[in-house]
Amino acid sequence: MRRSQAWFGRNDRDGFVHRSWIKNQGYPHDLLDGRPVIGICNTWSELTPCNGHFRELAEFVKRGVYEAGGFPLEFPVMSLGETQLRPTAMLFRNLASMDVEESIRGNPIDGVVLLMGCDKTTPALMMGAASCDLPTIGLSGGPMLNGKFRGKDIGSGTGVWQMSEMVRAGEMTMDEFTQAESCMHRSKGSCMTMGTASTMASMVEALGMALPENAAIPAADTRRNRLAQLTGRRIVEMVKDDLRMSKILTRRAFENAIRTNAAIGGSTNAVIHLLAIAGRMGVDLKLEDWDKLGSEIPCLVDLQPSGRFLMEDFYYAGGLPAVMKEIRHLLHLDAPTVNGRTIGENIAEAPCWNREVIRPLDQPFKPAAGIAVLRGNLAPNGAVIKPSAASEHLLKHRGRAVVFETIEDFHARIDDEALDVDETCILVLKNCGPKGYPGMAEVGNMPLPPKVLRKGITDMVRISDARMSGTAYGTVVLHTSPEAAAGGPLALVQSGDVIELDVPARRLHLEVSDAELARRRAQWQAPEAPKRGWYKLYVDHVQQAHLGADLDFLVGGSGAPIPRDSH
Repeated sequence: MRRSQAWFGRNDRDGFVHRSWIKNQGYPHDLLDGRPVIGICNTWSELTPCNGHFRELAEFVKRGVYEAGGFPLEFPVMSLGETQLRPTAMLFRNLASMDVEESIRGNPIDGVVLLMGCDKTTPALMMGAASCDLPTIGLSGGPMLNGKFRGKDIGSGTGVWQMSEMVRAGEMTMDEFTQAESCMHRSKGSCMTMGTASTMASMVEALGMALPENAAIPAADTRRNRLAQLTGRRIVEMVKDDLRMSKILTRRAFENAIRTNAAIGGSTNAVIHLLAIAGRMGVDLKLEDWDKLGSEIPCLVDLQPSGRFLMEDFYYAGGLPAVMKEIRHLLHLDAPTVNGRTIGENIAEAPCWNREVIRPLDQPFKPAAGIAVLRGNLAPNGAVIKPSAASEHLLKHRGRAVVFETIEDFHARIDDEALDVDETCILVLKNCGPKGYPGMAEVGNMPLPPKVLRKGITDMVRISDARMSGTAYGTVVLHTSPEAAAGGPLALVQSGDVIELDVPARRLHLEVSDAELARRRAQWQAPEAPKRGWYKLYVDHVQQAHLGADLDFLVGGSGAPIPRDSH
């Protein structure tokens, strides 16, 4: 008997209640006859622009579910819009995952379609669904069409960071900057750079949790609706076959995703999200795996922020299947996927139509471009850097620290002409990690001082316990763990200290004696913690970045047993 029949299949008072009330929407009785009930988990919101087309997308999913003999029921969960939600959508990723988990477990659902788009909706939905472990399939909303400004393509996020620095350097007027707003985001969809949204859509496909081509079809392309309809059909068959998430999200699937992330030049945010998803599945995945498995894999995709092109170009060139085919010798080709075929079968015949966008393995866009994990007395539990987005001459650098205690301190002083800083210095930002912000905001790619920009310098080494947008670029060390607010060594750095960064040696070292650090630690005071609500629960229980920043009591899962009766 299917799970939903514990609600709809009973010939008693409670069965009457469950069936009768659902019928007030006009559903005929035979839809409750035991066919698979498919929950469509929808993160639509007008406050989440990337997901603003999801009501339409859900209708195509429903069409497919009906065609395959299922009964679709759409339900909302908290929507996390990176562009509007403050202080950061990451603060609410774990909250949204709880919303997803409890909504699935508490309702008459046999299988789930996850409608995902903006950055944190993808990991939140994957985490919550993983803790229930029902047959589940992901469907991303797709990227926007290429931005167009003055005859050139501009990319979401990446173009903002570039042009805002041009304004600060006096190379672009504010009127010109404002004109670009409507030109950059001209269609529905998520960021069309290889930012976190596109990276995580790629990760879902690489993990085997979505149909082929999920990652790259533009939101405005009707083929996205076709994929939605096929996804609706497929989830019904997955329920019939009892193809649960745990059968797909194995250690081998995560290894495939890590290697694929390197090949596409994916966002550093994927590190934290995949660690958290693996934690929900009980898969032993560690920060070191990112370095061990993916750091030497070349970047094959010439996409912003690391390169020139955008996601629309990526799709026309062959998309993720074409990239995975290039690195097939590094993948577990026997890993199962939601369409019932293996990864190897899905990519075997994948064509590439544009070798400028997707390079062959023997002519990569950038060599050894995966995530590098750094350690040292400044990051005992690790920090990460994305070499493909960094300046090569800064990957080995020794410089004087210019320290900012908070993001407010940074904004107050960075434009000050009297700030004692030059391009050889290292900008250090504290108290922006999981506990410190709270929520680990995307502020790690700190803007450079204007007096440095005016020299024509476009990059400096920057170190923080924060994250940065997947659309950002630069020699930026992120996710320093333990964070400053938790008493990590980052909290003890002072302006004038010398820091050594050596990415080839995976070293991040603060040149201060142990005795001096001990003296500073004795004087350090932890920041005041939140007093109530979600902020308090989050800060009290969030894990550090190297563990995925999930809440400690959410790691693992509880499955989806039938809850007690409600009446």
